[in-house]
Formats: sequence, C-alpha cells, structure tokens
Amino acid sequence: MTDAIKIDVWSDIACPWCYIGKRNLENGLAVVAEDADAPQVEVTYHSYELSPDTPVDFDGDELDFLAGHKGMPREKVQEMLNNVTGVAAGSGLEYRFDLLQHTNTVKAHELLHFAKAQGAQHAMAERLMSAYFTEGRHVGRIDDLVALAAEAGLDADAARDALESGRHLSDVRADQAQAQAYGIQGVPFFVIDGKYGVSGAQPADAFAQITRQVWSERQQA
Repeated sequence: MTDAIKIDVWSDIACPWCYIGKRNLENGLAVVAEDADAPQVEVTYHSYELSPDTPVDFDGDELDFLAGHKGMPREKVQEMLNNVTGVAAGSGLEYRFDLLQHTNTVKAHELLHFAKAQGAQHAMAERLMSAYFTEGRHVGRIDDLVALAAEAGLDADAARDALESGRHLSDVRADQAQAQAYGIQGVPFFVIDGKYGVSGAQPADAFAQITRQVWSERQQA
C-alpha cells in the first residue's frame, strides 16, 4: 500500500486567492479520485497571516483597508476586487466584498488548529472562509468564532476554552516559522509531498496533473 500524498497548504482566512485555491485543489482532487488507480491524498492547512497588525474591529470596508494597506486609489482597488470576484465565480464561489468585515485572523487560525486536533480542520476551514467571503460574518471575535465552530460540528464550550486560553497560538507561530523557513512570501502556497512547491491559486487541472505525477513517481519507486 503506497502512503498517501501529503499536501500542506499555507493560507490565510482573509486571503481571497486562498479560498479560490482551496476550491480548485478540491476540484482537482475530485477529478483524480475517479482514476482507476486513484491517489490517496492527505491535505493539511497551515497558518499564514497576511496582515497581522490589523485590528480585530477594523473601522472601514475592504476598499478602505486595501487602499490604505497597498497605497492604491480606491478605483484601482475596486477593479482588483471585481477581478477576483469574477475569478472566484469561475470556481463556484460568490464573493461579497460589500458585506465583508475585515479583521485580524490570528484567533481564526487558532481555531483551525483546535479543529485539526478534533479531526475537523477541513470543515472548519470551509466554514471560516465561506463566512468571511460570502456571508459577511465576523471571524475575528471569540464569540463569533465559537458560533462558527458549532456550525462546523465542534463543541462550542471546548472551542471557547481553546480560544480564550490561547493554547494553540504556539501552533500558529510554528506554522509561520515553517513558512519562513521555506521562503514562502505569499499565499496560497502548496507543498506537495515535501518536495514540490506550488504558488498561487492554480487551476483545478494543474492540481490534478501534479497529484497524478507524484502518485506515478511513488508507484515507480
């Protein structure tokens, strides 16, 4: 029995290309799952904060944040958001930047590590990104995160205890240190089987192709 291919994904809840990359990866893996000799794949999400200095309650909308953060005119920022909204739609995602509540994501990352320990990281990642990009939910405050954890099937009291104690902050920092060691400077970033690095929200067929390639290499070895 060949061991599963490990795909490690560095991403941020507040990264629009990360949600697109997540969906494209899932769609690519769904295609190869239909192969006669379907690869076994294990996907793990890792923490990366794009804007760690962002306050939990940011005063303004996404246009305000990006215009200030990137020093771009609001018109250019709106063009950029329109573009990513269109790309997201092509991956089956309905982005609502008009509803989005910009926030600090460190607690969301802590929650992902809590969910990972419960075997529910994928469900939690999907719930957080959907809440942030398509529903206009707040993903920075503990009360809001506990509610989202419960919606993802996790125990609310246990999730609250994990977030209030901050016991998974060291896991978040370890992920970030690993990203730095790999030289990762932007997300999403995918490390395939510890040896191939894939940067950006690649199309689903690109993920299918590299997965098949790595699986074939495994079989030959």
